[in-house]
Amino acid sequence: MLTWAAVLVGGAVGALCRFTVNWLVERRSRPAPWATFAVNVVGSLVLGLLAGTGTALPGWVGALVGTGFCGALTTYSTFGYETVELSRSGPGGRGRAALNVLATLVVGLAAAALGWQLGNLT
Repeated sequence: MLTWAAVLVGGAVGALCRFTVNWLVERRSRPAPWATFAVNVVGSLVLGLLAGTGTALPGWVGALVGTGFCGALTTYSTFGYETVELSRSGPGGRGRAALNVLATLVVGLAAAALGWQLGNLT
């Protein structure tokens, strides 16, 4: 499979998943960065899983899942934007922004570590 095609297909699926998660979360919750948090944690888990498998998978899987799917699913720019917006959201905004950063980093790294461990089981 051509690398560019794998990235294209993975990116299309990842973008659709991100859009769907965002749509579902926004319908059910008040304004908060929950959708971005969710996709970034899931992306960290998937990338950890992929990395944990090492060379057990063919190279095109890395392009499809890692670069394409996870690249379109996760978002650092939206995370940054939403964190700034939280910090400007009135009393307690800076605390909520700091909590968003801390939670995203801690849970994201834990998800990646869990994925790595699960990937090593193969």
